Amino acid sequence: MEKNNMNAIRLNTAGLWMVFAIIMSFISHFEVADASDPSPLQDFCVAVDDPYSAVIVNGRFCKNPKDVKIEDLVYKGFNIPGDTNNTQGAEATLVDVNRFSALNTLGVSMARIDFGPFGLNTIHSHPRSSEIFAVLEGTLYVGIVTTDYKLYDTVLRKGDMIVFPQGLIHFQLNLGKTNAFAIASFGSQNPGRINVVDGLFGTMPRILDDVLTKAFQVDDTLIERLRSQFSRQNLSINTTGRSILQLFAQTTNDCTN
Repeated sequence: MEKNNMNAIRLNTAGLWMVFAIIMSFISHFEVADASDPSPLQDFCVAVDDPYSAVIVNGRFCKNPKDVKIEDLVYKGFNIPGDTNNTQGAEATLVDVNRFSALNTLGVSMARIDFGPFGLNTIHSHPRSSEIFAVLEGTLYVGIVTTDYKLYDTVLRKGDMIVFPQGLIHFQLNLGKTNAFAIASFGSQNPGRINVVDGLFGTMPRILDDVLTKAFQVDDTLIERLRSQFSRQNLSINTTGRSILQLFAQTTNDCTN
């Protein structure tokens, strides 16, 4: 009887070890399958064959730990309000690795957003990070646009928070006659920011009129009016005011004549 019990225990133990081995095999498989490249920390990082000609890595070069001082790990000035005396009436001050070097490799950054009366933190997105946004003063109308073009909007008051998923378009508008103030936290040392309107009408060089007139289904006169609001006095191949298609058509006609 005892021998039978011992044999049963051995079989059960062997079975458990077999199950454990199978589970570990699956875990190892999924760990390998889930592997991926590191997240980019800038817009692009073109590979070079000669490492001595490289000027940047995916992130920033590190200071020798022996040379690090407490001053390197402290940022001062986050309490200073941003200048809201601009066309949007708001200012977002991002403290990322470019402003606070100690954030390098840590995967975090913060911003303070100051709003004048009815100020707008314009429609934008962060290509490299999600965002947690908290209202400390004022009442804000906020919105998120998803990839299926659905708008999620609400009103936030002091003490409220919202999350803006990585890459999605979002905005905040001060609904009050007094100043408002919020802070934001990011899961990247360099989350990046793309203002939608500037990305369309303020690029260098500028986007061809043919692209914008067709996209918005308007004439080039309106495009020029919009561009004049956001232009950075840049030059482009389209400096004559005519579209590239018109120039191409004229060149073709000249050749045939």
